[in-house]
Amino acid sequence: MFAQIQGNLNRQLKGLELLVSLMEEEFELLCNRDTDAVATLEFSIHELLRQLAVERVELKSSMQGTAVLEYAGLLPDEEGQEVRRLYHIIDALEQRCSRQATLNTEISLALLDQSQALLTFLYTQISQQPVHLYSSAGRIRQDRPSAAIYSGRY
Repeated sequence: MFAQIQGNLNRQLKGLELLVSLMEEEFELLCNRDTDAVATLEFSIHELLRQLAVERVELKSSMQGTAVLEYAGLLPDEEGQEVRRLYHIIDALEQRCSRQATLNTEISLALLDQSQALLTFLYTQISQQPVHLYSSAGRIRQDRPSAAIYSGRY
């Protein structure tokens, strides 16, 4: 039982180490505005998160409702210390992943806002501006937009 739980915790540890490196790589790609590479990397991150979730569910089912630190207290000294060490490293890596995810989210939202502002600016620059002209009767002519909905009978 100990070997199974230790193996599960080790897989989670290695998975979280990989997740940290992928998220740091994603941050660099976001800073360089390489959207194609970010999209490709996102698939890898999501698959890794799915695998980590499966590991968590397996650990939880094998522990049968016992917390990991409670289980570590029931083990002999060396084995209990190993489980506690893995638990604390995993917890620290989760916190690091959370902080990195916050940074990545802030950068991606800032890039989204910047892109949206640029698109809005470009749209206003190329769209038709209302032109105020005088009609043949000497009054200012009011143009309707080119697209209009007509209702009624023909």
